[in-house]
Amino acid sequence: MKLRLIFSGLCLIVSFFTANAQEEASVLMKQAYAQASKDNKKVFVMFHASWCGWCKKMDNNMKAASTEKLFTDNYVLVHLDVKESPKTKNLENPGGEELLKKFKGEQAGLPFWVILDARGNLLTDSFNANLENLGCPSSPDEVTEFTAKLKKTSKLTDKQLAVIRETFVIKK
Repeated sequence: MKLRLIFSGLCLIVSFFTANAQEEASVLMKQAYAQASKDNKKVFVMFHASWCGWCKKMDNNMKAASTEKLFTDNYVLVHLDVKESPKTKNLENPGGEELLKKFKGEQAGLPFWVILDARGNLLTDSFNANLENLGCPSSPDEVTEFTAKLKKTSKLTDKQLAVIRETFVIKK
């Protein structure tokens, strides 16, 4: 009985750590490239963190009832958790920081995003013309740059881009 109790306790501990372990960034990216190739889509990678309010805003905007299908019809979406605080470090995707550095986003702030083709080639990123991170675009100018990047990398129509614009621009 004592052995069974110890074994059950160990199983609980192992399952807790397994449930909290994040998937390797390289595995997620490989899956995304395969899916994008199969579905003739691009890969939209968002680097984010659990503490980041703008990351949550970006997620909410992309998952809004009016926009979610627009994004999922055109992109394979990948979220990579990076830059967590020491107490939430377990939420990070191993290899995510290296990928963030590869795309020159380590100093950009979060969210930082890139759009890639099915082979992993960079098509565009969240830097504007002045090399500032658009992050979660919210001003009319930022959203104009964002939707231009989406237009360049997708089959989104002007009408669909207007829906995205309406969702992202913060009304004052």
